[in-house]
Amino acid sequence: MSTLVTYQDYDKIALITMDDGKANAVSPALLEQLHVALDAAETKGQVVVLTGRVGKFSAGFDLGIMGQGGVAMSKLVAGGAKLARRLLAFPTPVVVACNGHGLAMGAFMLLSADYRIGAEGAFKIGLNEVAIGLTMPLFGVELSRGRLNPVYLSRAVINAEVYTPSAAVDAGFLDQVVAEENLQKEAMQVATKLAMLNMPAHHGTKLRVREPLLNAMADAIEKEFGAALRA
Repeated sequence: MSTLVTYQDYDKIALITMDDGKANAVSPALLEQLHVALDAAETKGQVVVLTGRVGKFSAGFDLGIMGQGGVAMSKLVAGGAKLARRLLAFPTPVVVACNGHGLAMGAFMLLSADYRIGAEGAFKIGLNEVAIGLTMPLFGVELSRGRLNPVYLSRAVINAEVYTPSAAVDAGFLDQVVAEENLQKEAMQVATKLAMLNMPAHHGTKLRVREPLLNAMADAIEKEFGAALRA
């Protein structure tokens, strides 16, 4: 299996980088490697900084698998949903350094993190499912409802509106935008500050705040993909 995800240990911080040499399409292999890296960070109690390759955070699910439809597509989307839910409930803070386009599942990863920093540039961030002929999965509806600015919910989800990094801050996909050359440095600085938190208190509070969303996502995954996952 080729290396799609790298894990770098910086003491209290884990830098997890996705790089498939192309658009960082979310495939079963990418999901598997992300979970391995997250396992390592969780075992060591590290704050996570998740990033992509220059210009491409992630363009979403692997369209080759999505085009197959049926069980293959359902299992892939369910896998993405489970990743998003894991990030939402992760026991330490998760920071995303979005270094380019973040679409579909890429945007869902943004919505699942605790702090999101985007790089300035002509990048597209948003949920383009409807624009490419896909009905928004139920977990995506719940995640968007829970994390987006309510004023943007219909525009982003139903109308598939896509945003520049600066506009993505207003919509709720990002918290901050910085110059591309400063992105990783800023993300590591934010992670260093977050590493000073009391982690049991952070995790307990996170679960209290997000309990309705986490429950809604679990129900959505079972309702839409339960049969496929048991196949």
